[in-house]
Amino acid sequence: MADTADDKLHIVMFPWLAFGHMIPYLELTKHFGRKGHRVSFLSTPRNIDRLPGIPLDLVALVEYVKIPLPAVENLPETAEATSDLPYDKIQYLKIAHDKLLDPVAKFLKSSDADWIIYDFAAYWIGPIARELSIKSAQFSIFFASSLAFMGPTWSLMGGDYRKAPEDYTVAPKWIPFQTSLAFRLFEIKRIFDSFDGNASGVTDIYRFGAGQESADLIMVRSSYEVQPEWLKLLGDLIPKPVLPVGQLPPGQGDYGHSKETDEWQWINEWLDSKERGSVVYIAFGTESKPTQVELTQIALGLEKSRLPFFWVLKTQLGSSDVDRVELPDGFMERVKGRGLVWTSWAPQLKVLAHDSVGGFLSHCGGTSVVEAMSLGKPLIMFPLLSDQALNARLLEEKQMGHPILRNESDGSFTSDSVAQSLRLVMVEEEGKVYREKVKEMRSAYGNMDIQNRYIDNLLNHLKANRPVAKIHST
Repeated sequence: MADTADDKLHIVMFPWLAFGHMIPYLELTKHFGRKGHRVSFLSTPRNIDRLPGIPLDLVALVEYVKIPLPAVENLPETAEATSDLPYDKIQYLKIAHDKLLDPVAKFLKSSDADWIIYDFAAYWIGPIARELSIKSAQFSIFFASSLAFMGPTWSLMGGDYRKAPEDYTVAPKWIPFQTSLAFRLFEIKRIFDSFDGNASGVTDIYRFGAGQESADLIMVRSSYEVQPEWLKLLGDLIPKPVLPVGQLPPGQGDYGHSKETDEWQWINEWLDSKERGSVVYIAFGTESKPTQVELTQIALGLEKSRLPFFWVLKTQLGSSDVDRVELPDGFMERVKGRGLVWTSWAPQLKVLAHDSVGGFLSHCGGTSVVEAMSLGKPLIMFPLLSDQALNARLLEEKQMGHPILRNESDGSFTSDSVAQSLRLVMVEEEGKVYREKVKEMRSAYGNMDIQNRYIDNLLNHLKANRPVAKIHST
């Protein structure tokens, strides 16, 4: 039975100020719009200007809402996303983000919103929404496995028995089945401020917990086709409705860019010149970069691997990043013709979809994982921050990716281990299991019929639980 006008929702989306978060939120926004629902996507002006334009078929239903980011001490004026900042300055972005409370509340008060869907950072949204009789949902872009590792709501809000970095190097007590899901010691040390504090005065882990506690619904980027056991566990750990939204594979034509036509033509011609499945694609996302020592070993490992490669290289995270990284002396000359280093924006989806690309050396951010899996490309894994290490463990368990081997205490590795991992996944008989497993799982990640079923199920819940009465004022 078709929806009537009264069945249509007005949904507000409010992601954290990171493109790895905004892009999945935008994918979900487009799904809502294509089902006929109205969506207001909130972010800061500079972020919205850098996001893809709203598809023409959705301009009547989807709107970008620009909310200026307040100035705060130690935050560069032009920095509105994590990609504009080195890691140690992201804490100041959280301070500015928390100052969005009043303008977001003002927008909600003047809107006719039914639901607001918010990210981990905006732990203060739930009480505001409840006061305005707007339903709220916390949507985590983390996979169910990572959320379950983080723990029940009570543990996130200060009750966790894990207090030291070493405590996070084994699976927690509440996971009832065998798993290797855990951080290496060097991985958790890099991000331990998420657990023990930062300049905002609120830990990331508390933000997750407080946001869960006040939400009417928990949404997670996962599917039963990929993580059935983890979704069941997450439902047991969180005492409120937990709904998977699917993997959110992107539409191939959805990512526009003003320079895409010329850039893609050049890149495509270069990829066309390489043999099928021979090229390694390398990218570490918008929010992190290897250290100089790590970058040097990766570059030398690529050289030793003798494989063709296309490397999207980010040398600096915003103007305040003083640790600019550089390729080794003579590297470009030695790999000339075999490797291409690209230092500006590149259309990742189109590169991954090209027949010549046979593998992806990745940081294992959630969106990159979904894009690679939905296009049948196995991963060579080099996690850097956040949940990336947990994603890597999960993919290794499922034999869909192979890590670059590193010292578990300090994270050190050699160019030889880079070359060995690359060749294993790309060409060696022993690595055939990774190439075949990814092809086997491609449909679970990229099938749009499966994805649509998750969206329909989610929307049925949102409609069935929409506010009975709302308070709106201007």
